[in-house]
Amino acid sequence: MRVLFINSFLYFGSTGRIAYNQALEYEKEGHEVKIAYGRKTGIPDFAMKYGHRIGNDLGVYFHLFYTRLFDKHGLASKKATEQFLKWATEYDPDVLWIHNIHGYFINYEMLFDWIKTRPNMQVKWTLHDCWTFTGHCAHFMSCGCNKWKEQCYDCPQIRTYPSGLFIDSSRENYRRKKAAFTGVNDMTIITPSNWLKNLVKESYLKEYPVQVVYNTINTNIFKPGESDFRKNNHLEKKKILLGVASVWGPKKGLDDFVTLSRGLNPEEYAIVLVGVNKKQIKMLKKSAPEIIAIERTSDVQQLVGLYSESDLFINPTYEDTYPTVNLEAEACGTPVITYNVGGCPETIRDPRSMAIEPGVKNITDALETFFQQR
Repeated sequence: MRVLFINSFLYFGSTGRIAYNQALEYEKEGHEVKIAYGRKTGIPDFAMKYGHRIGNDLGVYFHLFYTRLFDKHGLASKKATEQFLKWATEYDPDVLWIHNIHGYFINYEMLFDWIKTRPNMQVKWTLHDCWTFTGHCAHFMSCGCNKWKEQCYDCPQIRTYPSGLFIDSSRENYRRKKAAFTGVNDMTIITPSNWLKNLVKESYLKEYPVQVVYNTINTNIFKPGESDFRKNNHLEKKKILLGVASVWGPKKGLDDFVTLSRGLNPEEYAIVLVGVNKKQIKMLKKSAPEIIAIERTSDVQQLVGLYSESDLFINPTYEDTYPTVNLEAEACGTPVITYNVGGCPETIRDPRSMAIEPGVKNITDALETFFQQR
């Protein structure tokens, strides 16, 4: 059996690692596997044997520019998609497993037109956010918008990912996505949380069966390990609070970390953030100089070391479906404090971990409770 995965990344980031691990499982069962991806970032040589890139860097930049101008994300990359579909037809998959198709690399209308010409192909689609059934955004929790249930228009988050600068095309996007994504002969929607499953059942995707399959991580990799990070940064006498994200911003809790750092005793606590960009590092040096900021990394062993060295993993996200960073931290022996939003509470396994209501005051209270009980 031939299996084809599609995701924005190969091996890189949480969805990239999820798709890669699924490919490994299928290969172990004797199947032929390929992963089509759009963004060439941090791919180790051993993962490249599965990869088939859709388009190139120039195409990604054009798609991003097109999105900014017209707010029509997923409707550029026509040439790249045409070439990919020619290759995919020759590969002739029995199973197509889709992950993220947002990310500036593929034309979703062309992809689903092709899917609908192959009624005998089994299609699975793992949703990692809500972009599939909205007219623009990937998440709507923080703004409390429910227009997606009937018809998107006048989007309150037009400048959030995938950002538009001038035009609000949310009404047209909603209509075009609905037409593209409905009517597939044999498709199963997979969600990594019951929270997202319930949303799907209220959307135009409700015609499809929905299965909850919790995301997993490779516990042969994510397990308690050793690192020189604490020693190298002279943190031997401090409690390390770790935060990890692919992209940091207010909704991921970056502002909450800044506020938290100002209220903690720097002689007792050290906050370490992984995944910040160069601009954010400069900002943190001015606004929160106590925070140790590390750029995004594809070095899994570095992450394992940081998870293992930390006393607590803090995830103050305001919008998330099922954050695998929580799973990774717990697998490395580090308890988690996460906000009680979206699918975050469903990630908690360690009895020491906590799902708390959003707010920096609630984090500080949880820290006091945790270290008193320790």
